[in-house]
Amino acid sequence: QVQWVEPGGGSVRAGGSVRLSCAASGTISDSCVLDMSWYRQAPGQEREFVSAINSDGSTTYADSVKGRFTASRGNVKNTAYLQMNSLTPEDTAIYYCQTFVHGGWWCSGKTTWGHGIQVTVSS
Repeated sequence: QVQWVEPGGGSVRAGGSVRLSCAASGTISDSCVLDMSWYRQAPGQEREFVSAINSDGSTTYADSVKGRFTASRGNVKNTAYLQMNSLTPEDTAIYYCQTFVHGGWWCSGKTTWGHGIQVTVSS
């Protein structure tokens, strides 16, 4: 899928905000279910879960980002956003969007990953 950063870039100072976007590639049937998740990997650390948003709009967040990050489905079909507020240097990482299409034998059942977006938060 395609990932991009809203105008302003992914480099901010502590306390700032960054909005990431993700769009699932290809045509997805309305009879299939599209779940979208966000992960991040900081330098020298393992990849960790950040947030998930299901097709019905329900969301899940890691404890480290609750109250600061908000995941949402976009107005454009098969898109999602991750609004990241009150950022700290500990949020510095490469952020990845994950999509999972399922719901029936006619759906792909595949999990795909974006190539990642660098977010850097300076003190």
